[in-house]
Amino acid sequence: MPDKIILLSGASAVGKTAVLKLLVPLLKSKSVVPAVCKIDCIHTEDDRTYEKLGVKYVIGLSGDICPDHFLVSNLPELWGWSNEQNADWLFIETAGLCHRCSPATQKMISGCILDCTSSCHAPSGFGPMLSQADFVVLTKIDMLSQAEREIIVWKIKELNSTAEIFMVDGLTGYGIEPLISWLLLQPNIKSFENDCLRHTMPSGVCSYCVGETRVGSDYQQGMVAKIQFKEERE
Repeated sequence: MPDKIILLSGASAVGKTAVLKLLVPLLKSKSVVPAVCKIDCIHTEDDRTYEKLGVKYVIGLSGDICPDHFLVSNLPELWGWSNEQNADWLFIETAGLCHRCSPATQKMISGCILDCTSSCHAPSGFGPMLSQADFVVLTKIDMLSQAEREIIVWKIKELNSTAEIFMVDGLTGYGIEPLISWLLLQPNIKSFENDCLRHTMPSGVCSYCVGETRVGSDYQQGMVAKIQFKEERE
């Protein structure tokens, strides 16, 4: 079994793969053998990146299934695969689609990657992937002033007061060493058996989850939620 499983979650195009590109070579220089799992929906070209890095990797495409549910359903298989690769650490990069889902488990090291340029209000749009993360990485830091970065950090601490926050420039590699040092200090896990999710996934199945295409209340079954318009609430 790997000593550590590190989950990298976050919205699409925030720099998750860029952070991995910096982490892998440095870990190798410290005699840590990493492996990578990339979860996506339909297609990814990140395998080219992993091949250039010379790291063992596996791609999981979820198709019509929620990619975070797909990941959790495949965790035992990923434990076995990383063990076969003799990996010390397993990195899992999520698809970055749903801000509500969080496939992090109790024994993983959970990281959330945020793009500094999105908005100082962006953190409040995230659910447990941010509020229950062990660490947060802010990317594209070169595009903001120090004052703007401090506002974003303050917003993050409002949502998650215990997470370690790292600022990383994905182009130059600035800030990656403190993240590596912190990860190395985190305790190794001897077994991931009987692991549990940190937060429940969105529950229930509606008719569209199982293939319904017709639009209209007559065709909606299962878990269905309706908007409450202002006049209905008053």
